[in-house]
Amino acid sequence: MDDPIDKFNTLWEQALLDTPLKQKSAVCVSTINEDGFPESRFVDLKSVSKCGLVFCTYLDSNKGNDIRRDPKVSLALWWDHIGIQIRAVGFAQQIPEEEAIKYWQTRSRDAQLTTMCFNQSKPLSSESELISKFDDIKEQMAGNIVPKPKNWGGYIIKPLSIEFLTFKENRLHLRELYKNADGQWSKMLLQP
Repeated sequence: MDDPIDKFNTLWEQALLDTPLKQKSAVCVSTINEDGFPESRFVDLKSVSKCGLVFCTYLDSNKGNDIRRDPKVSLALWWDHIGIQIRAVGFAQQIPEEEAIKYWQTRSRDAQLTTMCFNQSKPLSSESELISKFDDIKEQMAGNIVPKPKNWGGYIIKPLSIEFLTFKENRLHLRELYKNADGQWSKMLLQP
């Protein structure tokens, strides 16, 4: 039986070669909001391992609050240039602080500064406020290391299922569904 995590990583490596994508690791993560509706947004996928799929964000953002209330999430991606769609469903949990710090250190300085001076999804009075706040923090932090804010971290999605769709022009898409039961993966094919 082939392993869906190994398959995911092999396809991810393939997708990163000669990619036309500017956001090479963007994936859509969906959570359930407080009114019971799905909320979807793109995040940067950081890693995929036997432990799960990791992305980082503000812990007190809408998605962070959704996950705290209901850890059921789904993830979807479409790599058009290699004809692959991947969907995963599972439970999200916060990653350890030391792991979040490692991911923080891989962010660009501008991304760190933006994270430090804004509260994701909160109202903003104007675009000029956005620019002004960023310029102020940039000046304040000149020459200093940008510390990871307490409200920034990451989540690992522990997948219950992962589906791979290999796109075919004739619409005879190959759909492979892997389901996880007690740490064991089983595979079935689905009709296109």
